Amino acid sequence: MIHKLSDVASKAIGKNTNIWQFSVVLEGAIIGFNCNICAHTFIENKVSMGNNVTIKSGVYLWYGITIEDNMFVGPNATFSNDKYLRSKKYLEQYPKTIVKRNASIDANVTILPGIILGENCMVEAGAVVTKDVPDNTVVVSNPARVIEYVSK
Repeated sequence: MIHKLSDVASKAIGKNTNIWQFSVVLEGAIIGFNCNICAHTFIENKVSMGNNVTIKSGVYLWYGITIEDNMFVGPNATFSNDKYLRSKKYLEQYPKTIVKRNASIDANVTILPGIILGENCMVEAGAVVTKDVPDNTVVVSNPARVIEYVSK
């Protein structure tokens, strides 16, 4: 289901995926099956999203971000794709940010460019992720730090 008030140019959208109102999905984005893209989201070209992914409202996925299967991104989580951003100065190649299978990102998290979030990791609300997050960990704070390990 693609809501009539969304702007979806991509044809690479899997079955049973819902895209709600006021969402923009550019032509070069790839979205898997059984995903839920909530209202007020933006998905840029060269974004790849797996299956069973939930993207909550206020999330913008920029060029070069890969979201693997069974992932949750909470409201207003922020991804960056340029560490030294300057107006009208564009990178030839953007860093790749990868969010691995079964990860969860809570509300208002900030993720710097080129980060890998490991399988099954959990990033708690408000964390600022400045370096890779290992598999099966829970991270909190600014900068994000491991506070515990999660069971598989």
